[in-house]
Amino acid sequence: MSEAMETVEAFRLRARVWLGGNLPRLEDHEIRDDPEDDADWVRNRELQKLLYEGGFAGICFPREYGGLGLAPEYQEAFNQESAHYEMPLRLNIPTFSICAPTILDMGSEQQKRDHIGGALRGEEVLVQLLSEPSGGSDLAGVITRAERDGDTWVLNGAKTWSTSAYAADWGLCLARTDWDAPKHRGLTMFLVPIRAAGITLRRVRMTNGANEFCEEFFDDVILPADAVVGQVNEGWAVASRQLVHERTAVGGGSPYMSGRRRRSIGVESATPLEIARRAGRMDDPGVREDIGAWYVQHRVHEQMVARLSAGMKSRLYPPPAASMMRLMHAEVSWLTADIGLRVGGSQAVAYPAEDGKEFSDIGRGWLMRQGGSLGGGSTEMARNIISERVLGMPREYAADRDVPFSQVRRSGS
Repeated sequence: MSEAMETVEAFRLRARVWLGGNLPRLEDHEIRDDPEDDADWVRNRELQKLLYEGGFAGICFPREYGGLGLAPEYQEAFNQESAHYEMPLRLNIPTFSICAPTILDMGSEQQKRDHIGGALRGEEVLVQLLSEPSGGSDLAGVITRAERDGDTWVLNGAKTWSTSAYAADWGLCLARTDWDAPKHRGLTMFLVPIRAAGITLRRVRMTNGANEFCEEFFDDVILPADAVVGQVNEGWAVASRQLVHERTAVGGGSPYMSGRRRRSIGVESATPLEIARRAGRMDDPGVREDIGAWYVQHRVHEQMVARLSAGMKSRLYPPPAASMMRLMHAEVSWLTADIGLRVGGSQAVAYPAEDGKEFSDIGRGWLMRQGGSLGGGSTEMARNIISERVLGMPREYAADRDVPFSQVRRSGS
């Protein structure tokens, strides 16, 4: 039987055997889990190469670009089997769940073969270069510019909040190429090599001490004509598709993510139930009530992701329905952080040097609670998208709609 005809269960059994013989089990090895550790990124690339060589990389990506061309059910089976093994989880967001699917949908044949294939082989890490220091949540209002110079483009401007850009090889960068067109119509998406001459990258220190986010400055960066993804001045179509993949990934519904986020290795990803057990508070009625509330919302979120993913695949729901997953993810993130802090109690915010170390990341994690309101666009934007593009309600008024971007008033202009 060919792999294309292989049943999900047969695939599962084959994956189980391969995993047992090729990847370390989590309980048998000290696993790095630090996004700021360069060695961790090197290890993730090595693991990805192992998956590729073993025939288990890119399960849902087409065969012609290095994947297996199988349905999401096969990826889910592999995720279940690999839950107890070391996996290249760093590469899931944004490389595999956002950037590679965007290139698959909107890129040229050469871009698909080069960058999807490169990522699946563990040779490339891809990131998003979208948000700008002056833009807030108005992605279409970017002022990073690309100007044509013969057969090349010259890129100037700045981007920020680029997750893990310091560890990446390529970025999907949205830039303005026509200032006389309305803001959504004068944009172009480019594939930019992160180490190109003229790019200055700085890491941003967050309130919890992490510096995984980056800001980038472009000074006369030269890009070839084939760096354009999609069509010139039609970059908003590419960005819109990219945002669908981002919201799907943030919401937990991407079929392209391989492996499952670990829950029991680091307290920062522990459930309220696990925290309560460690804190010795399982007999506290209030704690049990909190855990019940979290569990119900967590299960509702899982069911919503499954329903929307199936509905979007069958076209029962339009692509903007991904914002519903993104919105629910934020709600669950808030509740998880709040309950984790309550259950952890004083140990979560003030703990002795030697005792209670297992609670040290709960308080720091809570400091990033609002991140769930911003990733994949703000929660307010998600509600607008759901109301306008899913429920068909009237669009919100925008003073700059259909106005040439050169005439739009901007801060400092």
